[in-house]
Amino acid sequence: MPTVWIPSLMRNLTDGVEQIKLDAVSVRQIVTQLDEKYPGFKKRICDEREDRIRPNIAVMVDGRTVRMGLQEKVDENSEVHFLPAIKGG
Repeated sequence: MPTVWIPSLMRNLTDGVEQIKLDAVSVRQIVTQLDEKYPGFKKRICDEREDRIRPNIAVMVDGRTVRMGLQEKVDENSEVHFLPAIKGG
């Protein structure tokens, strides 16, 4: 099962959980399962009208930025990170 790392800015949705293992084969399944377990997660990650990852969120699978968005495949040993853009300068 892929391991999903929850960014600190989104841990308020997961009651402080930092990582979770999910039975998923795509980023879409990960987002759907996270939203089922932690309502509001999908809204923070996805632009639902466009059915895609928000432009200010980078998704990393096994250390590389994904190009396929929600369609990106993951395997049972994958590590998945959602990285929100941070304001500041």
